[in-house]
Amino acid sequence: MGDKPAEKRDDADRGVGRRTVLIGGAAAAVGTAVLARDELAHLWWRLPGVERPRVAGAVDFRGARWVAASSANWRRADRPDDYRIDRVVVHVTQGSFKSAVKVFQDPGHGAAAHYIVGKDGHVTQMIRELDVAFHAGDRAYNERSVGIEHEGFVDRPRDFTDAMYRASARLTAAICGRYGIPVDREHIVGHVEVPGTDHTDPGPHWDWERYMGLVRRARTSAGDAGTTGKA
Repeated sequence: MGDKPAEKRDDADRGVGRRTVLIGGAAAAVGTAVLARDELAHLWWRLPGVERPRVAGAVDFRGARWVAASSANWRRADRPDDYRIDRVVVHVTQGSFKSAVKVFQDPGHGAAAHYIVGKDGHVTQMIRELDVAFHAGDRAYNERSVGIEHEGFVDRPRDFTDAMYRASARLTAAICGRYGIPVDREHIVGHVEVPGTDHTDPGPHWDWERYMGLVRRARTSAGDAGTTGKA
């Protein structure tokens, strides 16, 4: 599943320090001559009165159901404008769909993925793709990736159903199309492949050859990407 609670500190070192910005007539004290444009982009959610327009309950994948994760388990961002998205990370929940939703809604858990795909093929979105989910156990990977959990256990191959593979492949194909991510094993990775992780998912029973074939077919099928885009 996701990261340990320490991941909630993912944004802790993003302090502005002596540099502040003049917003809405507030006084500004600038410790350096210029606040870099890319830094400002990464800090937009910290500025008073600044909020990117969002539609409550909007999803990025057509057909997904929205169930919000706790705001303690992700960080506001403006991806891909502030962080390039170039990875999809495949996870396995090590539990039921309901248990995954429960922990992702728990502010003390410290982790959540953008999506959960059930054994029945239903897709639930819990975090918008524009935001940084604490799912990979590595800050850089969190910022650059979309995380997809899959209901089941790594040591139970029967949990990886045909409906799950096909639904997840369509989801991954849509994400790859949206952000121009190559459909290959360098860019579509398992949680176990994230640098420094102690996780083993999706495990030895996840059929990568089958999955990647399904993603490639979904990616090249006209109209099969199924996205509504950012709201």
